[in-house]
Formats: sequence, structure tokens, C-alpha cells
Amino acid sequence: MPAPATTLRGPVKAERPAPAKRSVSRRDMAGKVLGSVDLEPTLFGIVPNEDVLHQVITAQLAAARSGTQSTRTRAETRGGGAKPFNQKGTGRARQGSSRSPSMVGGGVALGPKPRSYAQRTPKKMIRLALASALSDRAANDQIALVDSLSFSEPRTVEAVAALTALGLEGQVLIVLETENVNAWKSLRNLTNVKLLGPSELNAHDIVASDFVLFTDVSLPAAPKEASRA
Repeated sequence: MPAPATTLRGPVKAERPAPAKRSVSRRDMAGKVLGSVDLEPTLFGIVPNEDVLHQVITAQLAAARSGTQSTRTRAETRGGGAKPFNQKGTGRARQGSSRSPSMVGGGVALGPKPRSYAQRTPKKMIRLALASALSDRAANDQIALVDSLSFSEPRTVEAVAALTALGLEGQVLIVLETENVNAWKSLRNLTNVKLLGPSELNAHDIVASDFVLFTDVSLPAAPKEASRA
């Protein structure tokens, strides 16, 4: 009898666990609890991918480097037109130019030159790293939500009082709508606060903060699917 046919199959991809459902207390500036809001599971409830998070943050920090360091080569160093000393009779190694890298005041061999340290990072990795950072903060109760940050005029004292009432200590990342000018001016001078617009939210600033504060307007929601014609 012929042997039964066998089907060759590759390694089975591990199934990802379903996103966890998490919620956050919604408060006002005085710290009063107004209710509870469910967080988007795909952004705040996944298992953090530490490898992708590390790679994206490393690329982000590398892209922030100026890359302007520069040294002069022997061709860019002034002088060196005349032979520094006789070819023979000095007991020293022969030299043809005082701008040689082996001479004091000469050019630099293989020195740094201006360059870009930017790394190519796929958009899917950036989105996964952002969701991983948000999920990590949500799992550790480091996500806060306020209905709004309303100030009649720029007042840093009132901003400090609001953060104290909300129980936010350490480094605080506040995601704030750019139209709220008085809130930006009230919070921007605090050394333990970093302000970002909703479109500027990134994995590195989330990981570098102890708490992430959102408003009703800036709280991320589920990404909208592109409509098909």
C-alpha cells in the first residue's frame, strides 16, 4: 500500500492573548471623581512588546542626535607646504608635511564627520511601541484622566494645585490639546511636567514619565479604519 501523503507545515505562530479591558477614573481639577472611563483595549490592554519598544526608543534617541561633530583631515588643515626638516641626517623618521596625522598640529586620521544617525523604523513598529508603552502604564495604574484643564488666565500656582489634587507625583507627561493656550502657559514652566499635543505622543516620553495625564479631548481612541471604495 502506498504511504499516506503528508502535509509539510511550518512553525505555528504563537497566538497573542486578547487585549485586556481596563478603565481609568475620570476626575475634575479639584480631584473629585466624576466616573469611570473604559480605555481602548488595543492601545491600553495589550501585552507590551519589550523588544519592539526598545528598538523604537533607541531609533528615536538616535534620530535626536545632531551629528554635527567634525574634525579636519590633513587636506583641510592649514600649512604643510614646506618639508618640515631634511630627509636625512636628523635621526628622525622622514616627513613630507607638517600636517600629517603623525605630526603635532596635523590633521586627524579617520576622525568623525557630520552624519545622520536616523534609523528607518516601520510605522507598524512605531504604533506597536506606542501601544506597548501605554499598556504598561495602564497596567501599573499610571494613567490619569481629567475632564479638562481650564484656566481663566495663565496661572502656574493653579496648575500645581491641580496636579496635587489629582495625586500626580514625579515626572508627569500631560497630553493636552493645542488650542488650550492658558493651560499650556500655566504648565510649561514646571520642571517635572512635559507637555505634548495628541499627535506628538510617543513611546519614549511615556516610558520616561511616572504618570501620563489625558483630558477628555486628548484621550486616544480606537484607530479609524480606512473606508474602501
